[in-house]
Amino acid sequence: MRKVLVANRGEIARRIIRTLKAEGIAAVAVYSEADKDMPFVHEADEAVLIGPPPVPQSYLNVEAILAAARQTGADGVHPGYGLLSENAAFAERCREAGLVFIGPAPDVIAKMGDKVTAREIMRRAGVPVVPGCEGTLADAEEAVARAREIGYPVMLKASAGGGGIGMQVVNNDEDLRQAFQSARGRAKAYFGNDAMFLEKYVQNPHHIEVQIAADHHGQILHILERECSIQRRHQKVLEESPSPFLDEQTRQRICQAAVEAARAVGYTGVGTVEFIVDEAKTFYFLEMNTRLQVEHPVTEEITGLDLVKLQLDIARNEPLRLRQEEIQAHRHAIEVRICAEDPNTFLPSPGRIEEYRPPQVEHVRIDDGVEAGIQVTPYYDPMIAKVIASGETREKAAARLSDALKAFYISGIKTNIPFLLEVLDDPVFRAGTYTTHFVQNRKKAQHGS
Repeated sequence: MRKVLVANRGEIARRIIRTLKAEGIAAVAVYSEADKDMPFVHEADEAVLIGPPPVPQSYLNVEAILAAARQTGADGVHPGYGLLSENAAFAERCREAGLVFIGPAPDVIAKMGDKVTAREIMRRAGVPVVPGCEGTLADAEEAVARAREIGYPVMLKASAGGGGIGMQVVNNDEDLRQAFQSARGRAKAYFGNDAMFLEKYVQNPHHIEVQIAADHHGQILHILERECSIQRRHQKVLEESPSPFLDEQTRQRICQAAVEAARAVGYTGVGTVEFIVDEAKTFYFLEMNTRLQVEHPVTEEITGLDLVKLQLDIARNEPLRLRQEEIQAHRHAIEVRICAEDPNTFLPSPGRIEEYRPPQVEHVRIDDGVEAGIQVTPYYDPMIAKVIASGETREKAAARLSDALKAFYISGIKTNIPFLLEVLDDPVFRAGTYTTHFVQNRKKAQHGS
């Protein structure tokens, strides 16, 4: 590959461009009218305007992106995360256009993008799955019948879902009937697919994901795990590795299960297998992300690997030059996502960034997509930066992260930095015993309920 088009925006476009340049590969940015002044546009070797601000008319506009690739002579496309990164039809269109899609094969993306299909593949491969219904649900009454068999509480899920959309915990028949209609409507609106299914709701779970890499020569490696249990509205806020919850035996078993999951679907590329883990450390397959994760820097900081370079190597049909025993956690790393949002309500807080001064702290990495003068618009995800701190111990990493956040100066918009500092200071976080209920439990405690 000599030239790669980055079909994304913001901090991840900037991050990918950095590795492309290090590899001597020319980078093409595509941007909307709202993003014309963003740093990633100026840092690319070439940049092509693809449409007005709304996502369907720009970053989801497949024809405009493919036209930009033809115009610039790109021979590869990196989709980043979100947007078109897990769109099998886009991956297929890239291949038809003679472009290398830097990700797995379109049929693998399609299989793993359908949660019901993914569950069945994993069940057949011997990877543990959460007890639930096999296949999708015809209507609310079938959902009620299946829920009674599984036993309440259950988690109602959209088969094509992501980002917590179309997910709801229900405790009885009547709540399920009501939730079924609303969740199905949301799934149809967001994904164009209203298929729903049920799983047993795992109480007080941990969300653990395993990073994997698989080449075209049959080698599959796990690159350790990340603990991602601190979430709001089913979206991650803080990620760390190694997980403070897992013991070494469970770590080895869950990482091996991720390798088997990748093998079962014929995976190639860099991806993530997500698991839900109960209090007894029993783990179940949740889903597979067939792309780079937002939190990939955590893994990079503890191993010294460049996951974007690994993606490029695999896309170039090169064998992985690593052995499993060479992949070790040399440090502890913690990442938080700084978002333009009200720290009390988590609602987006668009506006113009007047001053922007990231801290300079040793062993703290900042992946950001903005600078002073940039307008944070309501059209896109409100995340503006990621702060990743590492240290010889978890305590040192957390202390460095706290120092960095206190020194991070952003004016003109509200950010969630005050909330992130509260998380780092919380005794439950410090003890490493938090679950996916951490945020809601804090809110209940603050409101005295």
